[in-house]
Order: sequence, then C-alpha cells, then structure tokens
Amino acid sequence: MAKIKENLESHDDHSLRRVPDSDKRPMWQVLVVRLGFFACVSQLMLGATLGYGLSFWDAFWAVMFGSVILQIIGFGIGYAAAKEGLSTALLTRWAGFGNFGSLLIGLVIAISLTGWFGVQNGVFALGIYEATNIFNVQIWSVITGLGLTLLVVYGFKVLSYTANIGLPLFLIAVGIAAYKLLATADIGSLLVSPAPGTALPMGVAITMVTGGFVVGVVTTPDISRYVKTWKDVFWMTAISTFVGELSICLIAVLMAHAVKSPDVVTIMLSLSGWIGASIVLFSTIKTNDLNLYSSSLGLTNSMSIFFKKNFNRATMTIVVGLFGTFMSVAGILDKFIGFLVLLGVVIPPVVGVVIVDYFILKRSRVVLDESRRNNELPRQSESWNPISIVAWVAGFAVGYFVTDIGVSSLNSLIVSGVVYFICMKLFGSAITIKKVDSGISIPK
Repeated sequence: MAKIKENLESHDDHSLRRVPDSDKRPMWQVLVVRLGFFACVSQLMLGATLGYGLSFWDAFWAVMFGSVILQIIGFGIGYAAAKEGLSTALLTRWAGFGNFGSLLIGLVIAISLTGWFGVQNGVFALGIYEATNIFNVQIWSVITGLGLTLLVVYGFKVLSYTANIGLPLFLIAVGIAAYKLLATADIGSLLVSPAPGTALPMGVAITMVTGGFVVGVVTTPDISRYVKTWKDVFWMTAISTFVGELSICLIAVLMAHAVKSPDVVTIMLSLSGWIGASIVLFSTIKTNDLNLYSSSLGLTNSMSIFFKKNFNRATMTIVVGLFGTFMSVAGILDKFIGFLVLLGVVIPPVVGVVIVDYFILKRSRVVLDESRRNNELPRQSESWNPISIVAWVAGFAVGYFVTDIGVSSLNSLIVSGVVYFICMKLFGSAITIKKVDSGISIPK
C-alpha cells in the first residue's frame, strides 16, 4: 500500500503547484499533444457537416474565422499559464475568481470532461466490439475505460507517448482515404461547386467551429504550463489550431462535396480498410486521455479547496476514470449530452474574466511575480470575488440565449470580460474581498 501511494504521488504532475523550469518541455513535445487533440475524428465530422451545407470557400472562411478565434483564446490563456506554470483551474485562483470561483470552475471542467470521456469511451468500445464481435460493448467499455485511466495516471509523459504514436497514424489513415476518394474527382469543380445539402448560415457554421473545441482551448493551460516562453505558446497554439482545425476540416469539406453526403467518416473507413479503421479508432485515445487529464486537474483543485487538504492528481484520475467508465458501461451518458453541451457554454466566459484580470487589471500580478521567483505560490488568495461571478453568469446568459447574433461562444467570452472590467472599475474599490490562507491546500 505504501508503494502504491508513493507511486501515485510521483505522478502528481504539479497539480497544486507551479511547474518548475526543470520540468519544462521542448515546444514540439507539447505541440504534438495539442495537435493530437485537434486532429481527430470529430474534426472530420465537423468538416463534413460544413461541406454539406456550404460551398468550399464559404466553409474555408468559416473554419478560418473560427480558428482565429480559437487561436486568440488559446494563446491568451496559454501564455498566462506558461508564465505562471499553472493549470486552468489553479490559474483562476489568482486571475479574478478566488478560491470559491476556482472551486466552481474546477468542478465544471471535471464534470464536463469526465462526461465526454465516458461518451468517447463508449464510442471506442462500440467500435472495437463491431470490429471483433468478441464479448459485448459493456465489457469493452470496462476494458478501454480502465486501460485509459491507468495510462493517464502516469500524467503528461503518457499523453506525449500516445500522441506521438496516434497522430502520425491518424494523419496517414486520413491521407490514404482522402486520396482514394478524391483521386478521380475534379478538384477544380469541387472548389466552386455549391453546397450539396441544405444551406448552413455562416454564423451557425462559425459557432460550430468555435463551440466544438472551445472547452479544449480553455484547458490549454493544462499543457501549455509545460512550455518555456511566449513564443513556444504562440507556435504551439497556432500550428495545432490551424493545422489540426483548418487542414482536417477542409479535407472533409472536399470529401463531402465529392460524395454529396455529410457521412464521410463511414465512407472513409470503408475506403481505408480494417487497418485504417483501426488506426482512426485508436486515435480517439489521444483525444480522450487529454479529457481525463484536464478533468483530474480540475477535480484536484476543487477538492483541495473544499476539504482544505492536498489531493493527488493521479488519485483523482482513478476517481474520474472509474466514474466515466461506469457511466459509459451503464449506457446513460447519451441522455446527458445536452447537459454536457450546456456546460460547454458555461466555460468560455471564464476566459474573458481571466484575460481581463491577468493582462489588463493585473490585480494579483505583484504577488504572483514575487512568489514565482522562489517557484512558490502566493501565500494568500481571495476567498471569492462576487464581480467575477456576476460577469461569468452574464457571459453565460448571453452565450446561451443570444444565438442569432454573432458567434455564441465569442459573445459570451467578450461579454464576461467587458462586464468584469466595467464592474471592477465602478465597484471594485467599494467591495471588501476577504483574503484566505492558501498554504494549507497549495504546497510550495
């Protein structure tokens, strides 16, 4: 038992502390992990849906604009995390939200990504069952869920390994299938052909691009904290966003135009054979392990605040992995997808508050700078900031209810940032925000 505990503690991945310079990684290692998250089956499905409802060039501009939004968000919050060496949930303690707000954010991230882990685990298990016709979906769900949980216990190192293997194989499989499908097609005609299906409004298309991956972008700090400079953050976010988002989506757009159907993934799998299908299926691991990793970091932060004691990330990985696996085995996650989508709308406004607080108001920058020199965290943090909660709720309300103007995820982010900035300027000096000792739950 003592050895197990020691092993878990050795894989904590600095969940409640800064990542020291000695543990920083080369930019390309972090890039591969993030690129593996973007280059995935869901991007093919997104691109095919866009291609079925838009012309190629309309789809291009929708993906380009959405990618720019994701790049700006990812770089902003990713840079703050790289400089401070902190995960998303932990960063929010000193970037506007305080302890209570950070606890809520950690829980939202944990619940959302644990849910998506379970959903994707169920899809993975179904694919294996259909390919092998051995056991049943429930047994495969247990095997795949527990297997992935054990991998993620070992932290960022395993994320890097799975991405290094899964990403090249996935790109090769997509390349082979796309070549077979498009080799006899007139690419010039596909580039100027109208949408083969029902027209898709441009605003809806951009929202699909940004909304589909905004939660993953908000958790960029969970991996960007491992890079060394702002240039590393820029290239890591830019290459992963534009290569993973733009290239994969546009390939799928052309495929949708060629077959005049949004169901290009099924067609692609039939073209690439069982080996290609296996590769694409395996590639879900490189996305789902990051879901589980960020979920464990969010829960570790929340539990440490609630119980005022340290919790280990590896232990939390086992907890959320078991729960997500159970949910996929029980087959009840499909009934909660609407709830998971709702949580996705809740998360973007967090970035608006964090960016305004960290880069413009700089309310905690002095204590962060002072503690960073000793690779520690500030001894105190705010108990909670009511203005950040108001701004968060306002951003969510706009993102959820205002769907016919602009891009919902971007609207919510901008509104939360603007509301937070104005209210802090007007009322910030009039409210008293209690400071609490953070040394109990955050070790040096």
